[in-house]
Amino acid sequence: MLKIEHLTKYYGEKLAVDDLSLHIKKGEIFGFIGHNGAGKTTTIKAVCGIHNFEEGSIFVDGISVKENAIACKQKIAYIPDNPELYEYMTGYQYLKFVGDIFQVEAAVRWPNIQKYAELFGLWDDLAQPISSYSHGMKQKLALIAALMHEPQLIIMDEPFVGLDPKASYTLKTLMREICDEGKSIFFSTHVLEVAEKLCDKVAIIRGGKLVRSGTMEEVKGDASLEDVFMELEDNHADHAV
Repeated sequence: MLKIEHLTKYYGEKLAVDDLSLHIKKGEIFGFIGHNGAGKTTTIKAVCGIHNFEEGSIFVDGISVKENAIACKQKIAYIPDNPELYEYMTGYQYLKFVGDIFQVEAAVRWPNIQKYAELFGLWDDLAQPISSYSHGMKQKLALIAALMHEPQLIIMDEPFVGLDPKASYTLKTLMREICDEGKSIFFSTHVLEVAEKLCDKVAIIRGGKLVRSGTMEEVKGDASLEDVFMELEDNHADHAV
């Protein structure tokens, strides 16, 4: 569903992503792990067609992001770590706007809006202006907007930030259900316990370079994901001295 091949991205002279290759298959939840500034968000934005990149290629369901970004965007949903929503709109107006952009038919749009708004406890707030929403409510609205058009690939940057425990549990359950239907999820997170329990595969990136990737069992072995991550960080620190 998603192929990243030898992705390289610079910011001026700074190398942000260094020859990164990842493959996410249909039905997989793929976790993307790394410290702040490791290159996670840069990679995610390149996949979504937000950032250009100097070298490599990215394919969404066989379609090149560089050659046909619009066709790729029609297949994906992107949820940033800090959703920038149109705060002058109500929640309902924003969902209608997103539905219009993705040309979601009414027979699909309205049942999905109701389903996900009720699951995330936002149904009674959709008539209120987004400017009155808390950060967590905005995150929930962004999730509803993303799920509404039934994308084949969902890309999320720190999706659990700002969510209350019930909403986090709901999202984790939905992620598994969505991938059991044959769709795919690629997400970054600092919550390693969640990644360990939820992900089919995981990749660890440091300094823009892939340092470990594979199934959860291949990456962590008999240890915890947190232990493996900290060991890799400590080894890097030792070598840097």
